[in-house]
Amino acid sequence: MSATPFKPLALAAMALSALALSACGATVSTSGYKGEGKAVAQRVSDFQSDATASDEKKVCENDLAAAVRTRLQAAGSSCQRALKHQLTQIDTLELTIKSIAVKGTTASARVKSTWSGKSKESTLALVKEGSAWRIAALQ
Repeated sequence: MSATPFKPLALAAMALSALALSACGATVSTSGYKGEGKAVAQRVSDFQSDATASDEKKVCENDLAAAVRTRLQAAGSSCQRALKHQLTQIDTLELTIKSIAVKGTTASARVKSTWSGKSKESTLALVKEGSAWRIAALQ
């Protein structure tokens, strides 16, 4: 899988514009997935819930890959600081998983977000860190 790594503060832009997770949207459905696919779907669901709650600490500690956090810190900002303002700007929209592909310790989740009546499809690249899946890039 060819993933474009996040640029230092691109994560904040991802949270706001690319996925623009909802403050009032429906929970991401994990039904229909089994095994590692279900674990990936659960991470996407957790990411949406944590972003919806404007909980930058959970997003940083639980949802994002270590490499993303390291890049944010190297750019002169902590992960939580980079996300704090962005997460408060998120408004109503819905996120739907279109497909999930798992290959070893990498995965991709094709997601459709609908925000202010506009839909966009994006792909999240995930990596397995220990026993947990983490979001590593937006493709």
